[in-house]
Amino acid sequence: MTRYRGITFALGSVLLVSAAQLGMRWSMSRLPLPEHWLGGGIDPAAIAVVLVAILAYALSMLCWLVALRDLPLGRAYSLLSISYALVYLAAASLPFFHEDFSLSKSLGVALVILGVITINSRPAYAPELRSAP
Repeated sequence: MTRYRGITFALGSVLLVSAAQLGMRWSMSRLPLPEHWLGGGIDPAAIAVVLVAILAYALSMLCWLVALRDLPLGRAYSLLSISYALVYLAAASLPFFHEDFSLSKSLGVALVILGVITINSRPAYAPELRSAP
């Protein structure tokens, strides 16, 4: 049961960090360079999204810490790779990010997902299940 809790929190971390990345990208495309921030003209919505993205990063880290209690590091860390796929797919799908789909990027995402499935499809090593010699 703790394995499922670990996977749930790892995937929660993935979703939060993906949303944070997308929020940061959206905000940074609407904000001036930092040296111009004191001059005014800053979009309050972009600042709000940056702050929400920072909160999402913090919550992602908390989820990650809980996931690490219940999952082997190799499995947990492989699940983080899903965020690469999510960010790419969202950025290429949503028109306001102005990202393009490409065959090579899509193939890379497919390979990442295949790797995550491969790593997580085998039963985890459970030392307490080994029989004594």
